[in-house]
Amino acid sequence: MGEKIFDCLVLGGGPAGMSAALYAKRGNIDVAIIDITTLGGQPVNYLEIENYLGFPLIEGWELSEKFEEHINKFNIQKFTNEEIQNVDLVSDIKTIKTLNNTFRAKTVIVATGAKAAKLGIKGEIEFRGKGVSYCAVCDGAFYRDKEIVVIGGGNAAVEEGMYLTKFAKKVYIMHRRNELRADKIVQKRAFENKKIEFIFDSIPLEINGGNKVEKLIYKNVKTDEIKELNIQGVFPYIGFSPNVEFFNGQIVQDEKGFIRVDENMRTSEVGVFAAGDVRKTPLRQVITAVSDGAVAGMSAVKYLEEVEMLAKEGVLEA
Repeated sequence: MGEKIFDCLVLGGGPAGMSAALYAKRGNIDVAIIDITTLGGQPVNYLEIENYLGFPLIEGWELSEKFEEHINKFNIQKFTNEEIQNVDLVSDIKTIKTLNNTFRAKTVIVATGAKAAKLGIKGEIEFRGKGVSYCAVCDGAFYRDKEIVVIGGGNAAVEEGMYLTKFAKKVYIMHRRNELRADKIVQKRAFENKKIEFIFDSIPLEINGGNKVEKLIYKNVKTDEIKELNIQGVFPYIGFSPNVEFFNGQIVQDEKGFIRVDENMRTSEVGVFAAGDVRKTPLRQVITAVSDGAVAGMSAVKYLEEVEMLAKEGVLEA
């Protein structure tokens, strides 16, 4: 096991992490990205992105590829597929221990993102990979000429539901309220799609089947009527939960686990910053993640400059 020392460690190689590393490197500090998988983050799972400024329409993997090409020009060190074992964010020198290495730094930028939230109903875990999926782009082709249901009413649910009509015979979109939360332009396209049928005021209760998903039991929240839907696939898109398992409790988080930060992306722990989907924020988009990363990267640079200045004045140890 090797020991690697940097000025700044960025946890996560998605849009927020790559942006943070880029801005930190431009601030002339030694920075590295650590990711438990490969670089790219959530956009890799998106078929198309049409709200990233400058790109009216671009595939998710392509945008992620452009991000990585950009940071490669600055020779930013990347450590991918690192299985994290332990994280210490509270000491003066932060430590990230993985299966292969021990990383130490004066600053850490947490950009670990978020994962699809679970429905929490019977059958969800049992049928994962057998009809329950959280990625339409990854698994859509497996549902050719089948009937499926998407759970949720936001942009992700409606957009992924439309994508699934490329394969499925019919797509139900179930939402607990009587109207969608998705952008109006997204709603309009969905309402015009003849393969989509909406089920409003309803929540899923149970997923049933034999070897694969065959049925969804759900309830109308206004009438309390219990109904059944014969389908072969369930795609939950009800929001996200933060990837914070490695350092829960070390920094202040909200009731859902998202990290609380100030306008400079500073967390409650000195020298630790957070950016992107992992933080408490009113909007989780690629463009806001990139913006967060820029602020976090520059904040880390400024913090290190202040520490160095105080050390020269004899107030702190370098």
